[in-house]
Amino acid sequence: MKLSNYYVPTLKEAPKDADNLSAKLMIRAGLIRKMGSGLYEWLPLGLKVLKKVENIVREEMDRAGACEVWLPVVQPKELWAETGRWEHFGNQLLKIEDRKKAEFCVAPTAEEVITDLARKDISSYKQLPVCLYQFGTKFRDEIRPRFGVMRAREFYMKDAYSFAATDEQANEWYQKMYDAYQRIFKRCGFKFKAVEADTGAIGGNFSHEFMVLAENGEDVIADCPSCDYAANTEKAEIKAPAFSINEADFKEMEKKSTPKAYSVEDVAKMLNVATDKLIKLLVFTADGEPVVALVRGDHELNEPKLRALLKCTELEKASEEVYTQVTGSPVGFAGPQGLKQRNPKVKIYADNYVKGIINGVAGGNEVDVHVINVNPSRDIEVDAYCDLKIASEGDCCAKCGAPFTFTRGIEVGHIFKLGTKYSEAMKAEFLTEKQTSAPFIMGCYGIGISRVVAAAIEQSHDDNGIIWPDPIAPFNVALVAIDYDSNPDVKKAADEMMEKLEAAGLSVLMDERDERPGVKFKDADLMGMPHRVVISSRSVKDGQFEYKSRAEKDAVRKDLSTMDSFVAELKK
Repeated sequence: MKLSNYYVPTLKEAPKDADNLSAKLMIRAGLIRKMGSGLYEWLPLGLKVLKKVENIVREEMDRAGACEVWLPVVQPKELWAETGRWEHFGNQLLKIEDRKKAEFCVAPTAEEVITDLARKDISSYKQLPVCLYQFGTKFRDEIRPRFGVMRAREFYMKDAYSFAATDEQANEWYQKMYDAYQRIFKRCGFKFKAVEADTGAIGGNFSHEFMVLAENGEDVIADCPSCDYAANTEKAEIKAPAFSINEADFKEMEKKSTPKAYSVEDVAKMLNVATDKLIKLLVFTADGEPVVALVRGDHELNEPKLRALLKCTELEKASEEVYTQVTGSPVGFAGPQGLKQRNPKVKIYADNYVKGIINGVAGGNEVDVHVINVNPSRDIEVDAYCDLKIASEGDCCAKCGAPFTFTRGIEVGHIFKLGTKYSEAMKAEFLTEKQTSAPFIMGCYGIGISRVVAAAIEQSHDDNGIIWPDPIAPFNVALVAIDYDSNPDVKKAADEMMEKLEAAGLSVLMDERDERPGVKFKDADLMGMPHRVVISSRSVKDGQFEYKSRAEKDAVRKDLSTMDSFVAELKK
């Protein structure tokens, strides 16, 4: 392919609203253009990468034994109402009406549709297990789309769903998909890690995320170097710390005026204490019932852990009215000391680290007042101490006790054990070997194809542009021909090089434009093809061409007479 015939509108500068590195480089390199908030047009260069990723995924899904289908992106309300997600999915679900006023949604996921498909055609255990997958456009009406195609409203993904008759079959398919994902991301050329994860809005009882490791990753991974346990920080199980508490050190509680101190940092500064001395009180409603959670001032509450502890479907921060009713305090100033006496029915759950606070600080239950010398074992009646915080530096692995290390990553794949959540709700059943009805045992396996493209750039780039891994690069070779139209020898050598490369199965983008060499080199680096070959009047005069790996700094000269052996080596 000659660049003069190819649509690659590169830019010197990224638009101001491109808010992360991959978005900036994808726009500058001519891979995508932004049409609207969270909506992107994929241009030829970007689409080539997208399709290469798709083909790798398809090959590994087929290898695992899954069958490809094509499902509607517009889905009827009735199916979503069966699972309750028409109401509970939230504002991310884009709802539409047709001319007959029938209600539909633009699919953000496909559990309802695929379960409906299975229940119509699978009636016996003899037809199980089976796994179906599709590639398709999805839409989630994100309130703040950001990070380019990584958090867009419209995105392209592969989603697969397994249906099994027994737990053993379900586990076998989960492992098959886990292994397939390992192969997929290795073939894409990634440094990645599979980590345990929260099941989120999809639901289910177990899941793994596949994270591409990147310094600018949006997720943090807690990694145990001792036992190889790894999880995102929302899921990471933390060993309960041991504390040595001497009640003789306890001081009497005392009220302190803290005017206009609204944050943990403000209060700590005003009272001249460390933030780890503060006790944060948060009020939630769990399936409509109020509950109180306590964490240390320097820690963040992990809502998925609290939801899992309470086994609730909906967990929401309490309204100001509920907050005041539960605590008897103005919003932001509630303290847990004596709360059970004021409200015996309320459940109070505290993170394990709260237990170790000595002479701490809590809200004073009145405006602009805090209480010092609060000691949880003496002053707070807690229903249970448990692991409720987001993992952070200093935390230890619950499985072996070794300290976590932390790295950043980008989620590109997620697999779930769904169990019977959707099949029970939709009465999707089959006849067992004993001729009794039972719901399908399901699994769900997703890969964000468009996210994979952005993640590749986040992991592999430099100051000059993208550095594509070979397997998913839009072209294998950038062939820069300088003086192509004005020097017949350059044209002959460049055409011969291109012909030999393509005959060897390598894809080539030849830049034969009438541009300055510096412009061509900058565009080649920006677009990031793994290999660059330069043929110019100067090199041809010397009977040579120049080769440079995109990942390396220095170029090397090679004789034109070695073209065949060079191509053979590059093919390896």
